[in-house]
Amino acid sequence: MASFEVVDDRIVILGAGPTGLGAAYRLTELEHSSWDIFEREDRVGGLAASVRDDAGFIWDHGGHVMFSHYQYFDDLVESVLGDDYDQHMREAWVWIHGRHVPFPLQNNLHRLPRPVFLAAFRDLVATSGQPTTEANFAAHIRSSFGDELSRQFMIPYNEKVWAHPLTTMSTDWLGDRVASVDLNRLTKHAMADTDDVSWGPNNRFKFPHLGTGMLYERIAAGLSRPVRLGSSAVHVDPSARSVSFSDGTTAHYDSLITTLPLTELAPLIDGVPRAVTEAARSLSHTSGHFIGIGVDEPTSSNKCWIYYPQPELPFYRVTYLSNYSPYMTPGREQFSLLAETSSSRHHPQEVESLVERTVGGMVEAELLTPEQAESKVVSKHMISVDYSYPVPSLGRDEALNTVQTWLMDRNIYSRGRFGAWKYEIGNTDHSVMMGVEAVDDILQDTSESTWSL
Repeated sequence: MASFEVVDDRIVILGAGPTGLGAAYRLTELEHSSWDIFEREDRVGGLAASVRDDAGFIWDHGGHVMFSHYQYFDDLVESVLGDDYDQHMREAWVWIHGRHVPFPLQNNLHRLPRPVFLAAFRDLVATSGQPTTEANFAAHIRSSFGDELSRQFMIPYNEKVWAHPLTTMSTDWLGDRVASVDLNRLTKHAMADTDDVSWGPNNRFKFPHLGTGMLYERIAAGLSRPVRLGSSAVHVDPSARSVSFSDGTTAHYDSLITTLPLTELAPLIDGVPRAVTEAARSLSHTSGHFIGIGVDEPTSSNKCWIYYPQPELPFYRVTYLSNYSPYMTPGREQFSLLAETSSSRHHPQEVESLVERTVGGMVEAELLTPEQAESKVVSKHMISVDYSYPVPSLGRDEALNTVQTWLMDRNIYSRGRFGAWKYEIGNTDHSVMMGVEAVDDILQDTSESTWSL
């Protein structure tokens, strides 16, 4: 059995997605030589990877855009991508009552049919200024947005995204993820008949020319050590501080940075107490299905993405992916749409029919004409992933405290979208910074700021 040398401050990284590559980038930057990074797939990027299909269309694993809360991440992007990205002002919409309403809907209610607007506005006046201390997400929505807006959009849309009962979800994660209602701002735009489209941290975003995965491929190419692809961890011995892989090799570490989903990591580790195992098992997540439709015609739409609350449509969001970069399609006179669908044990999907149901739904939502659906679709591509969203369920934080405390006591840093299992720090910039900050904590004793218990 092969084994890698044990030295002081040896760091092993499991996973070459944004977090693992962020850690490796920082190690390269600090000129630290004693580390290795392992990836079980045959490409880097994880959930932020991009793939090119047989027809020449490039598809992301979901509707990713790059926006940042960190100067470090901004500088990294500029350094790695150079000029190979485009920058966009967000054009996000909600399809409701047969029309497109600017996102966020709660700031643009005047675009709804007048009876709906008046009912929703009355509800918001009644709820304005009331405390929102409800114990679950469903109750929070109703107390924050009133019955009409909750019924029209907030409840059905979030049920599609999360594929879990909203009564099982907490509210601690909300932050800037859900726009709160500013009644004065809403009234001003309603009276002036103007749209409010500037809310949110992603109202301006970047996109690499060849898809989101281009950033991570560039990071990997510039590392001081290569990513060990096709290396799947099968066993972790925290006493020996070693990781065994499916190919029979073993890597020793002083500190382990892992991005494996906590639900998969716990069963691999020797000596995990029952309480830790049960806490990991209690965590909830969605699976994701990303359906790409390539069309052999140009589009006149400038939209970025559109939200769909309708239960009869299989997708909750569709992105005009070709509007992000002209290189996403094989020809300049083509366009591409990327639909996203969630599933879970609470809300399973019939995957075999999902592509055709998606095309039918795109016709119903006026994204495609019947003629385009019949004769102009030249690419149908589906990516399915077991882990898409870590669900902020009730009891999540208590479970994470149990699991992460045990891991950190053994120099195991579980970070990233599903390593940390915190949706509120699950963007790509957060994920990269979790890797960077884990390295700084290990080598420089600098406290992490993005991740915490």
